[in-house]
Formats: sequence, structure tokens, C-alpha cells
Amino acid sequence: MSVISSTKNLEALSFILVAEFDAGVERVWQLWEDPRQLERWWGPPTWPATFQQFDFQSGGKAAYYMSGPKGEKAGGWWRFTAIEAPSKLEFDDGFADENGAPVESMGTTHATVTLEGTGGRTRMTIVSTFESEEQMEQMVQMGMEEGMREAVGQIDAILAEHVNA
Repeated sequence: MSVISSTKNLEALSFILVAEFDAGVERVWQLWEDPRQLERWWGPPTWPATFQQFDFQSGGKAAYYMSGPKGEKAGGWWRFTAIEAPSKLEFDDGFADENGAPVESMGTTHATVTLEGTGGRTRMTIVSTFESEEQMEQMVQMGMEEGMREAVGQIDAILAEHVNA
């Protein structure tokens, strides 16, 4: 399992997930910059993501939906706020309605992704920060922690395919 730890901090309104992979930083970065690779792991295995829009540049936006096991669809959006290839990515993250419009009542989460080389491996740290304690508790109750662990847990298989290709 590539996930090393996941930590909730209600005082800091943050959730931190740390994982390590048997691949270089450039290869792991590709999993973020290429929407076809991203949708293979973004979301738990039972809720795969489909990216409909992906403008990977600072100020750019992404739109996606995740498909549930009973045919449900859950929309989401990202707004990229900083991209420093291949080591750092920041974006705002929120829910979207069936038309792709942000659902303001669910708030916005800010994500900071950092990739660091560690002797031929890559350590990935995802820091999610929330607007309020209520928003953070709501996300935790919706299964964010387990969902993130399951999502990131799919990356090893994708990296292994590339090595063996």
C-alpha cells in the first residue's frame, strides 16, 4: 500500500495524506497533468472519475464527475491556482450540480500537492484545507478520508503498468 499516513487536524482545518511510490517525480507528476491517467485513480474504485474539461495551467479549470455503482453521478470542479512542474500543484476543489455549476453550499476545499524525490522513489503529500470546521466534518462524514486512501491506493498499479509496458 502506497499510503503512509492520513491525518485530520480540526484546529488547522486540514487533512493531510502522505504516500510514496516506486517511481520518479516526473512519472508521478504525469498522473496529475494527464487527465486520462488522472481519471484512472481520482476517486475510489467504485466511483471512477471522468474529466470533461481539463485546462492544466494556473487559472485553468477542470470539470469532472464520478460514477457510482448504482449509476449515480457526482460532479466536481477544480480551479488551478499554482502549477510548478514537476513538484507542486495547488487547486481549489468543489462539488458541482448536474450542469457543472459549483454547489456553493458545500464550500470549497483548497488542495496543495507536493512531490519530492526520495532516492528513486517519490513522496506525495496532499494537504486539503477547509473553509470551516462544519465543512470539514461534513466531508469526513461523507467518507473523504477513506475515499482518498482508496483513490491514491490505485496509483501503484498504474505505475507498474508503465514499467512493464
